Amino acid sequence: MTAIAVTIAGSDSGGGAGIQADLKTFSALGVYGASVITALTAQNTRGVQAIHDVPAAFIAAQMDSVFSDLAVGAVKIGMLSQVPVIEAVAAGLDRHGVKAVVLDPVMVATSGDRLLNPVAISALKRLLLPRAVVVTPNLLEAAALLDQPVALREEDMLAQGQKLITLGAPAVLMKGGHGSGETSVDLLVMREGAVRLEAPRIATRNTHGTGCTLSSAIAAGLAKGFPLGQAVSEAKDYVTKAIAASDRLSIGSGHGPTHHFHAWW
Repeated sequence: MTAIAVTIAGSDSGGGAGIQADLKTFSALGVYGASVITALTAQNTRGVQAIHDVPAAFIAAQMDSVFSDLAVGAVKIGMLSQVPVIEAVAAGLDRHGVKAVVLDPVMVATSGDRLLNPVAISALKRLLLPRAVVVTPNLLEAAALLDQPVALREEDMLAQGQKLITLGAPAVLMKGGHGSGETSVDLLVMREGAVRLEAPRIATRNTHGTGCTLSSAIAAGLAKGFPLGQAVSEAKDYVTKAIAASDRLSIGSGHGPTHHFHAWW
């Protein structure tokens, strides 16, 4: 069967993040991608100029259309800016019995622009954390979810990952890309323990969409039937290579995108 993954996220008109990054990642990894658009952004490499939220009822209609027809293997969830949107997505997951969900709790764009209404954080934790197989916060997002200081050490990352599991997340990938040092360390925290994933820290400003790319790469692996550990490990390798190749692109004047198709051009 053809491996199919669905991204439920916002559209990035600049093409580097959101729905566009997810679909590129699915394609690069040999997975058919479908989409449910939750918001439209007027966005480029310099920032987000405007956001237009898609009505919750239309998001539900998109989910019903896609899931009633396609044999979906995994779902990646990204930008959900408002409480009604989060409620509609949670209800749609239940309605269609979706199990393999990767939740990327997108709150702030690489440019610093806020993408999640602060009052929606509690709804995100209550309704979507327990419905995911893995949650993929960066250090800033994990701190916001827990209302704690940003983790500065690996032991702090581990403690915050474990705390998120007590809130209902079965597994948490604590992403260390916003940390410091010569290596970028992610921790896959599970109830039975933690796995450390390390890669060289790459000096580039072309990091727009890295979180979207990593979470959608995990979803692609799950759609192909990989166990979670393998899906996360292969996704980390893919996004590291995409960042390393990003300077081959010349896109915009701000934070450029990763190179999703680095293996071909």
